[in-house]
Amino acid sequence: MRHEHDSLGDKDVPSEALYGIQTQRAIENFPISGLPPRAEFVEAIVLVKKAAAQVNRELGLLAPDKAEAIVRAADEVLGGAHRGQFRVDPFQAGAGTSHNMNANEVLANRANELLGGGPRGVYAPVHPNDDVNRGQSSNDDIPTAIRIALQQPADALCAALGTLQQALEAKGAEFGHILKSARTHLQDAVPIRLGQEFAAYAVTVRKARERVAEALVQTRALHVGGTAAGTGLNTDPRYAGLMVARLSELAGRPFLAADDLVQATQSLDDFVAFSGALRGAALSLVQVANDLRLLSSGPRTGIAEITLPAVQPGSSIMPGKVNPVMAEMLDMVCFHVIGADAAVALAGQAGQFEINVMTPLVAFELLFSLQVLTAAVVVFAERCVCGIEADEQQCRRWGEQSLGLATALNPSIGYEAAAEVAKEAYRSGKSVPEVVLERGILSADELAERLDPAALTQPRPQPRPGGEQER
Repeated sequence: MRHEHDSLGDKDVPSEALYGIQTQRAIENFPISGLPPRAEFVEAIVLVKKAAAQVNRELGLLAPDKAEAIVRAADEVLGGAHRGQFRVDPFQAGAGTSHNMNANEVLANRANELLGGGPRGVYAPVHPNDDVNRGQSSNDDIPTAIRIALQQPADALCAALGTLQQALEAKGAEFGHILKSARTHLQDAVPIRLGQEFAAYAVTVRKARERVAEALVQTRALHVGGTAAGTGLNTDPRYAGLMVARLSELAGRPFLAADDLVQATQSLDDFVAFSGALRGAALSLVQVANDLRLLSSGPRTGIAEITLPAVQPGSSIMPGKVNPVMAEMLDMVCFHVIGADAAVALAGQAGQFEINVMTPLVAFELLFSLQVLTAAVVVFAERCVCGIEADEQQCRRWGEQSLGLATALNPSIGYEAAAEVAKEAYRSGKSVPEVVLERGILSADELAERLDPAALTQPRPQPRPGGEQER
């Protein structure tokens, strides 16, 4: 162990640790989840430190040798080194001060080694607060790091949703000719094509992807340089603009400066909106997954209009049982994302005055949600949707028995007469076409024209009161 000192007093720190006393205090204070900080977040906060060293050198506020050593230390971390030195639990003190100091201490100790300085913990010539953290505060560094960290995982989610969209579109085309019964209120409804259902699912996923992408754009406004309260205390007037430009260059992303640094320090509204987009995507995916579970239910006692790929045995006691496990998995992931959104929403309203301190929670929930949702969507597309098969015979059978067929008779015989046909079909167990022919309501040719599969699932000219068709 080595002995270090801070404003609260003295503490022992492991001799080999690149982190220092403030990180050690956080490790001892917050043994909560046992989880390390998210890798994307670590990379983002180190990227902020690298950019700050370069900008402060450019402004003449940091000696060139110190700046170069900090940049080299940061590059080592960005290259994958020293990751075990970032030890602070995601559930910790507000505002992410412990995260920030963890990065400051690791980079300071490593920079000093690169400069041939004293042993770890001496912090000479590079100091974690005076040099690595120059021009910064946890209050602007941590939200900036979150915004940077979100970009690549959000792009990955959008790509995954795009893959799922394409898989559903392909099934929509493949099943485009299969007529079946729609269901509204879980009851028989008008005819529809199975391909229309799958094409609609694809549109649902596309819209979810577009909402996530739009919300992501709003997270690119950085308030770096605002320091503690958004006033920019202890920064050069040029610092904020130079930091936004440098971070855009280093991250390869088009970041911009926030409209008002004080407001951006107070508010997490862009994170709340982004989380809301993830929640919306999760809710849409739940709807699609549950429809597929119902459509594949059975196979002998359910709807069974489609068959999902059998990827594993479904029961420890019932031989031959196969369950819709990929759809169930997607549901569970989406439920988690919806719960995480509730946590982010509560965090978003929990700020007071010039700082919202709940950023560590927001960072963890958003990044973890992106990870699990992306992975779930990828495997759901690959191991479920792409392998779905349609049972045309079953679709036809349910379609022919559906009482919703009576709706197609409305223009010819009127609503009340069509309702009587439907009730008679239900009472007798006969199909709607059988009742119509037995009662002589329409001829066989007229009935065939009204129940033409293509005409049943798209607009067409309607009969006029005199028997003429609308042109």
